[in-house]
Amino acid sequence: MYAVIKTGGKQYRVQAGDLLVVEKLDGEPGAEVAFGDVLMLGDGEAVTLGAPLVDGAKVSATLIETRKGEKVKIFKKIRRQGYRRTRGHRQSETVLRVTAIDGAGKSAKWDGKVDLTSKALLDARARNLKNVVAELEAAAAPAAEAPAKKAAPKKAAAPKAEGEAKAAPKKAAKKSDDAAE
Repeated sequence: MYAVIKTGGKQYRVQAGDLLVVEKLDGEPGAEVAFGDVLMLGDGEAVTLGAPLVDGAKVSATLIETRKGEKVKIFKKIRRQGYRRTRGHRQSETVLRVTAIDGAGKSAKWDGKVDLTSKALLDARARNLKNVVAELEAAAAPAAEAPAKKAAPKKAAAPKAEGEAKAAPKKAAKKSDDAAE
C-alpha cells in the first residue's frame, strides 16, 4: 500500500517503512508526526483519489533528525567589470521514517524498529573519526541519563593589596599651539 502526501509545498509518494527527507518540521527526535493531507491511496490496482484530499486517510511517521541539507553555492559575475559575488545556502530539512498508512478501510504498518542514529554520526563512523563519534554519541544521549552539567561559579575579583593604587585615568591630549591661535 502506498500514499501520496503533501507537506512543505511538495508531494511525496510513500510506503510504510520508507525513509523520507522533507522541509523542516517542528519536533524532537523520536516524536510522532501525522500527515492528514493525503492526496491519493493505492493498493495494487485499486487507487483511491481525493477531491482534493482522501477523507479519513492518515500517514504516521517518526521524526529521526532535523539537519541542514547539502550546500548550494550562489555565484554572480558580470564579465569584464570585476564584479564577482559568492554566497552559500544550506536548507533545513527533517528526516522521517514512515511507520503506518491508514485510510479507505485499509492500513499498512511497518514492523521494524526506528533507529534514531543521525547521518552525521553514521558519516563519522564510516570515516573512523573516533573523537567526533564520541562527541555525537554524548550529545545524542538522553538528558535523563546524562547528569546535567552545573555552570562554573564566576571568579571573584582578586583582592588588592593595601599598597596598590588605582590606575590614573587617561589624560586628554594637549592642544597644539597652532590650533590655539
